[in-house]
Amino acid sequence: MSDADPGRIRPALDAAADWMLRATPIERIALAVASTVAALAIGLVVVTASGHNPVLFINDMLYGAFGTERRLTITLRESSYFILAGVAVAVAFRAGVFNIGVQGQFIVGMLATTMTILWLTPFLPANRIGGVGLMLVGTLGGVLAGGAYGALPGVLKAYADANEIITTIMLNFIAIGVVFYLVDGPFRGEGESATRTASIPEYAELPPVLFEGSGFSMLGLAGTIGVAVVIYVLLTRTRIGYDMVTSGYQESAAVYSGVDAKRTIVGTMTISGMVAGVLGALFIIMHANATPNAHGIDTYGFDAIAVSLLAANHPLGVIPAGALFGGLEAGGQYINVSSDVPPQLIDGIVGLVVLFVAVPELFRMTARRTGLGGDGE
Repeated sequence: MSDADPGRIRPALDAAADWMLRATPIERIALAVASTVAALAIGLVVVTASGHNPVLFINDMLYGAFGTERRLTITLRESSYFILAGVAVAVAFRAGVFNIGVQGQFIVGMLATTMTILWLTPFLPANRIGGVGLMLVGTLGGVLAGGAYGALPGVLKAYADANEIITTIMLNFIAIGVVFYLVDGPFRGEGESATRTASIPEYAELPPVLFEGSGFSMLGLAGTIGVAVVIYVLLTRTRIGYDMVTSGYQESAAVYSGVDAKRTIVGTMTISGMVAGVLGALFIIMHANATPNAHGIDTYGFDAIAVSLLAANHPLGVIPAGALFGGLEAGGQYINVSSDVPPQLIDGIVGLVVLFVAVPELFRMTARRTGLGGDGE
């Protein structure tokens, strides 16, 4: 058929790739927003076809995300986690490296934070001043652990030419298995009926500031936004950020300009892992209080890929993208317990959002690597 003539398909692909490669961040974000709206619209059609009232579904989603103070705090808490995870992914993606291992780095950082606080508790005063010290040192432990776990696939990519997608995915499962073993064995809290470590002291948790007893702290959200701003400045206003982006996309040009491309790739993965470590620390000191069974931890690191792609891998764009996913998560939790809508249907709608957002950016990345779109960027 003439409509399927390869002579016509290739120019069409080149034209689409050429636009994607030259699209500004604003255009890419606009495309991601349009993709999200389209995915939600299709999701509502599926809800209707399944015999459920779409208007009631939307009302429940909005109520679950913003309807009460408690629902709002859940949205803000989940948004904080998605923002940090999204920034961790964006650091690597902006530098042309695929860090699919944020989930594992987050889990490792979480355990490191918990155990650092528990081990140091006897040596610091049992008051708020001691608690601040424990939170700071615990966060540092999480950051170092996450960074080290992120550096490992960076070293393998830079010096052994290992595919970072494969190594980071494998390291996710290694982290899950090792943490499960430690939490169920040597690090299991005494008298704990569930598989988890001992709880950190209450004075080593972030104070709620505005929302008492909510498991959310405005200080945590402020710190999250601060991390996004710092990463944005690092990537766009410093020589380190320039070297990271250049080494990822144009290694030969980076080497010609005097940059150690291999060391920079390792540094990129380390910084990405450090941000994931911050996520692990925040998860402990703001909400969880202890490291649970790694198999039951929410998949923030995996979902963060879609968050980053929705924001066109822009650290500041991750803030509204993370807020959207936080609202979807909170609304979905509410619908799961308050309506007869199957949880699989909610997961499917979120999956549609992920798919629709990811496809344009994945096409863009593929075009860059395969030469579609002429000269590309």
